[in-house]
Amino acid sequence: MEDDWKPLLCPVRMDDNSWDRGSTDSLDSKAKRPFHVEPKNIVEDDPQGRVSAEAAILNSRVHYYSRLTASADRLLSPPDHVIPRPEEIYIYSPLGTAFKVTGGDGSPKNPSIVTIFAIWNTMMGTSILSIPWGIKQAGFTLGIVILSAMGLLMLYCCYRVLKSPKSIPYMDTSDWEFPDVCKYYFGKFGQLSSLVFSMVSLMGAMVVYWVLMSNFLYNTGKFIYNYAHNINVSTPLFETNGTEIVICPYLPTQPGNNCSSNFLYLDTSSKNNSEVTLFDHWWSKTNTIPFYLIILLLPLLNFRSASFFARFTFLGTLSVIYLVILVTLKAVRLGFHMEFHWFDLTQFYVPEFRSLFPQLTGVLTLAFFIHNCIITLMKNNKHQENNVRDLSVAYLLVGLTYLYVGALIFASFPAPPLFKDCIEPNFLDNFPSGDILVFVARMCLLFQMTSVYPLLGYLVRVQIMGHFFGSHYPSFFHVLTLNIFIVGAGVLMAKFYPNIGSIIRYSGATCGLALVFVFPALVHMISLKRRGELCWPSTIFHSLLILFGIANLLGQFLM
Repeated sequence: MEDDWKPLLCPVRMDDNSWDRGSTDSLDSKAKRPFHVEPKNIVEDDPQGRVSAEAAILNSRVHYYSRLTASADRLLSPPDHVIPRPEEIYIYSPLGTAFKVTGGDGSPKNPSIVTIFAIWNTMMGTSILSIPWGIKQAGFTLGIVILSAMGLLMLYCCYRVLKSPKSIPYMDTSDWEFPDVCKYYFGKFGQLSSLVFSMVSLMGAMVVYWVLMSNFLYNTGKFIYNYAHNINVSTPLFETNGTEIVICPYLPTQPGNNCSSNFLYLDTSSKNNSEVTLFDHWWSKTNTIPFYLIILLLPLLNFRSASFFARFTFLGTLSVIYLVILVTLKAVRLGFHMEFHWFDLTQFYVPEFRSLFPQLTGVLTLAFFIHNCIITLMKNNKHQENNVRDLSVAYLLVGLTYLYVGALIFASFPAPPLFKDCIEPNFLDNFPSGDILVFVARMCLLFQMTSVYPLLGYLVRVQIMGHFFGSHYPSFFHVLTLNIFIVGAGVLMAKFYPNIGSIIRYSGATCGLALVFVFPALVHMISLKRRGELCWPSTIFHSLLILFGIANLLGQFLM
């Protein structure tokens, strides 16, 4: 290199945006630039060709100097000539994957309003479909209380994750993600555990997507077929009569019973002729549709890059906005149907306090889960001093959205003549396939999930293949084998256990145990102890957080 002749430890002036020789309390902004990472972790098309030999040498030098920066002497921080050029710098995503920096240190930052809605858009997912069911499981009053309390609790834990890199003294943590923090405090086990539990959330999301895509494709096909053949499907005993039809696909055999498993399936399809029977045989929600999706989605999972599908992520925002509008219209047309029975069982209504409330806490753990990528999202905030405020506002918007959808669906569900226990884990299932507004919602969600599913599979592939083989695409055979396993998990769940509410709560409570409750609380207590600032109120509170995470997971298997 041309700059190799420069001294490694040369003092520079303050007016050159460098540090003072006597300063020991902060690092220079140049020293906080991200370090270069190995090409095997880079998410780009053909990344090997993008990394020069010079950059690889710089990588080794930076790692050498990073070991010296723990010293109190800031002169041992990496000099300018060993920092890679902006085009050779990469940062880490929440799962440890590297993404290329496209603007250097002077890249534009997002204003607070953009950051807030980016968090809102990232957190909004399939969980919104299960919020009304979760409120029904807990009881309306207790459900509202739990939703509000869980939002505040998850916000605090997310705040702890966001602040965790800054709790490490004498080290440049500007490019660190939470797995790196866990590695610092708990060694390789901490980093691996955080990544494994992040994978649990990804796999849980992919299984839920497969179940929902099977559901939406089935109802879309039913709508088109019935419309083309002028078939009117009706079940007058188990639906509302009027302009807004609401159905109860699973009739409670013992209305008012706290056990949500006492349901009788109602086949709402018409069997009046052999042609319809043949269609129902080949167009079954659990027996055929999950296998039809393999033809569409398995080839998409084998693409080397998922950049094409990333262009359609805006559809998630449009889908959520449409769902909010749909819920508002349905509530206005149906009206409110509420009676408050605090503990006693009734025929048409559920108690305000039910023992099944842990199912709602499990759903909300995933619904408010953004902890594995919050550091990355906040790095692009223009005003870093407003990070806590913007995070709080984003959580407030998410909580209000969940509360709005969940409360309106529960309150407007027509009981009588139906039972509040009829509210489905996917509240769209409470509307017939012939409902045009719901048909549009299912079509939008189907297309959006079809574009997002390969992105989730790509993240899973990068992590697993990068860990075991050192490359995110070692060979077509390796990738195909992994994708067959991923698709197989979705098909099996869609066929034998298509309950997205339970899938969400199990995966949410599992990944939340480590990434929401245990690791953030332990990291905060350890950092306070090392500074001599740990007091018994903080110890008790954060210990209770850990116990709550354990109880939240155990409660999913006991209820």
